[in-house]
This record gives sequence, structure tokens and C-alpha cells, in this order.
Amino acid sequence: MKRIVLISCVKTKLDRPAKAKDLYISDLFTKNLAYARKLKPDAIYILSAKYGLLNLDDHIAPYEMTLNAMSVSERKLWATGVLTKLSKLASLANDEFIFLAGLHYREYLTPLIKHYKVPFEGLSFGNQLKALKKLVEHR
Repeated sequence: MKRIVLISCVKTKLDRPAKAKDLYISDLFTKNLAYARKLKPDAIYILSAKYGLLNLDDHIAPYEMTLNAMSVSERKLWATGVLTKLSKLASLANDEFIFLAGLHYREYLTPLIKHYKVPFEGLSFGNQLKALKKLVEHR
């Protein structure tokens, strides 16, 4: 069983094209990425509102788009694209997925994924940051 971490994109980005892991510059994203790396997963991907499923090293341009502003049908279409790509990289039935992502980024993904965790589910951004800070700065 592979362990795969999925991190949602964030609003705060560089103002120029960059690798996906470098484009998103908010405190929440950088701490989520640091936490994801501490989990020593087989893979880490980013859930991008514009680009779908991204590898950390995918080179992309900055954009202004969020699933939070999309309709249900748009989010379902986005999720279908993500699941199609994800199913080529992992087993939705056998692998474990860890979501470091808000509800709109996972709501139409998790029903088709058998094994998943949402470590910070229900926590506000502030409380997520506090928890992440303790987890990534603890040696």
C-alpha cells in the first residue's frame, strides 16, 4: 500500500511562473508541505483549482481560481479530472491518501477513495497552522 499526500492550492502565490511546490507561498501551504514530507509518503501532489492534480515539480503560471467559488457541477467535473489522473498514478482502492485540503477540494474525491485520512478536518485555518507548526518544528 502506497501512502500519498494531497495538498490543496492556496490563494497566495508568486507573481511569476514557478514549480508548483514553489509557486504557493502562504504559511499554510509551506507548513502543509513540510508536514507532508515528514510523513515520508510515496508521493505528494497538489490539488490545484486551475490545473487539477499537480506534481511538485510541474512548472505552472500563477492564477486566480478557487474551488470555493465554483458551482457543484464545476467541482464535480474538476474532481473527475483529478481522479482520472490520480488513478493512473495510484490505486484508489488500495493506497492510503492523506488530505491536507479543505472540504471543497476533497468532497467529490473521497467517495471514490477507499482509504483516506483528513488529519486537520474541522480545524480553522488558525488552528491548523498551530497544529502544523508544532508538528513540523518538533524534532
